[in-house]
Amino acid sequence: MAEKKYPENNRKILSWAEADRPREKLLMKGRSALSDAELIAILIGSGTVSLTAVDVAKALMNSAENNIHNLARQSVKDLMKNKGIGEAKAITIIAALELGRRRKDAVPEQRKKITGPRDIYEEMKPYLMDLQHEEFWILLLNRANEVMKPIRISVGGVDGTTADIKVIFKLALENLASSVILVHNHPSGQLKASHQDKILTKNMVEAGRILDIPVLEHLIFTDHAFYSFIDEGDM
Repeated sequence: MAEKKYPENNRKILSWAEADRPREKLLMKGRSALSDAELIAILIGSGTVSLTAVDVAKALMNSAENNIHNLARQSVKDLMKNKGIGEAKAITIIAALELGRRRKDAVPEQRKKITGPRDIYEEMKPYLMDLQHEEFWILLLNRANEVMKPIRISVGGVDGTTADIKVIFKLALENLASSVILVHNHPSGQLKASHQDKILTKNMVEAGRILDIPVLEHLIFTDHAFYSFIDEGDM
């Protein structure tokens, strides 16, 4: 089989230690380990026949006095004055810098803190109000009992839905949750836990104890009220 040919600049990067290649370095060491030039090199993807993407990015940063703020002020035409930067690459760089600026200006969304079943009920209203079928949801919480994210686990019929314990705790582990809250709705409006609800809750609590991800509450949601397993002594 003929040896695969790479452009000269690609062969140069491939000869680097894996930890020094920008993409691999990001995966191995995290985004903060990369210089501004290395991050730009990932954006532009390739260099020229004689220059690697990192070489092009370093020259680009030099043209902006190695100041990312100066770079952000440049236009597409300004960026294209640099060797190896065409219109498409210039637009990619400007788009990335604009996203960074918008993120800086954005106000982080305040997370809802759960202090009791009423907070859970209010948090779940947008998802469960007026449904004519059952759904099973979880709320993933951080150490401050703030909602990291609500996740729908399953959708059922009028009379019931299922919840897989393995799936629930897999999601909790993947999202680094500190605790979990279970929620499912009763479209009938019945505020009563079934025998199956109680067995599931017992098994979930035990699994959470083993994994050190406690299940703090199980709430049955209806359009007009709620049933708290904690308040009713079922947990």
